[in-house]
Amino acid sequence: MIDREFIILQDAFRRLIRRNASSNTQKMIMKTHPADLAALFRSFTAAEREKIFKLISDRAYKAEFLTELDRSILVDIVKDMPPKDIAELLNEMAPDDQADIVAQIPEDLGKEVLGLLSASDSEDLEELMMYEPDTAGGIMVPLPFKMNENDTVQEAIDAIREQKDAEMVFYIYVVDENNKLTGVISLRQLLMTSPKTVLQNIMITKVVSVHHDTDQEEVARIISRYNFLAIPVVDKDNTLMGIVTVDDIIDVIREEATEDFLQMAGVGKDREILLKSPLEAARIRFPWLFATFIGGLIVSSIVVGFHELLSKFVILAAFMPIIAGMGGNVGAQSSTIIVRGLVTGRINFQQLFKVLFRQLLVGLILGFAFGVLLSALSNIFYHTTNSILTIGGIIGISMCCELTIAATIGTVVPMLLQRINVDPAVATSPIVQTTMDITGMLVYFSIASSLLM
Repeated sequence: MIDREFIILQDAFRRLIRRNASSNTQKMIMKTHPADLAALFRSFTAAEREKIFKLISDRAYKAEFLTELDRSILVDIVKDMPPKDIAELLNEMAPDDQADIVAQIPEDLGKEVLGLLSASDSEDLEELMMYEPDTAGGIMVPLPFKMNENDTVQEAIDAIREQKDAEMVFYIYVVDENNKLTGVISLRQLLMTSPKTVLQNIMITKVVSVHHDTDQEEVARIISRYNFLAIPVVDKDNTLMGIVTVDDIIDVIREEATEDFLQMAGVGKDREILLKSPLEAARIRFPWLFATFIGGLIVSSIVVGFHELLSKFVILAAFMPIIAGMGGNVGAQSSTIIVRGLVTGRINFQQLFKVLFRQLLVGLILGFAFGVLLSALSNIFYHTTNSILTIGGIIGISMCCELTIAATIGTVVPMLLQRINVDPAVATSPIVQTTMDITGMLVYFSIASSLLM
């Protein structure tokens, strides 16, 4: 939904609510896709959300709508709902969506809701919730459509017709008598084959699958690499447990990318930070800013340590911001490129020296270009040229050294962090930024001091 349509729809809902036009509001709700209504809820007040939610009469629509809501809004809406009503809505959802909802609501309420589900549904749901939410087991759809390897094509087609609620029957997973995954057949291949053919004779035996403990990012990479619509999830004995579908992977990619961006910016990993209170948002951001604050104090002490040099050559102070700023920017660029390469699997630690050499050359080229440019501009505008060792020359050399160092640090830090099993997206930004602020001033004043004093 584009911004203009969003604003028009938002205003329309608000006008109807103010007029207490319940009938028209219900009609508007049913014309709005659940995902769009969930997006609108981010801009509504708590009172507006409550009124609109109560007017959703269609149970299937309401169930789909709940699966689209942000966690904080979902909790706020369902916390006062009777457990029986929540259980009825869960019955309209896929098992993986059920697990997501129950995991997000308060624990006591979740237990009550589970108690109201049928014994089999409750057992399946609790089993699904045993897995970590960011693993293949946590996002899989259990009980996928499967056939025995001794069944025929016609039997498989008949079974598909009967399984109206089966999730994503684009692939037919073939198992043996012990439910071990032995092969896979595409729906197209099934329809193009003679009805009397045994599945064992046409199935692909080299099945790409994931373990239930596989991280969801790795699952996303595999599905993306092979262009799958779904991928089977197995245990250590190769028993078929479920499937992860491409629609869930799209959500995973979006969530992981959002988390990485937030962490690299030093604002935590909560995707709903925009919905936090100012105090809570400040609490999340404080630790990251405190690290930068400490780095700033160290930089200040470095500058004070060279006060004698600055008192004699005040012009040096004019170029401190650009030296530090350019170093920070180049370091951030390099680290972003490397972190993204690590996340997508295009780069690994074994390629450290190859990648480092390449980034070192990039930093050297940028440093030389901007060093010459800054040196020339300083000579033109500030008349810093007196000899071969001019202030302009010092500034240019410092810029060249700083950008080369920045590219090196921006490359090495994320790769070393991954090597010691620390998420590079989390720690790279504050480390690189603080390091470049410190090294920038050290390099600048060390070169100036050695050549001028």
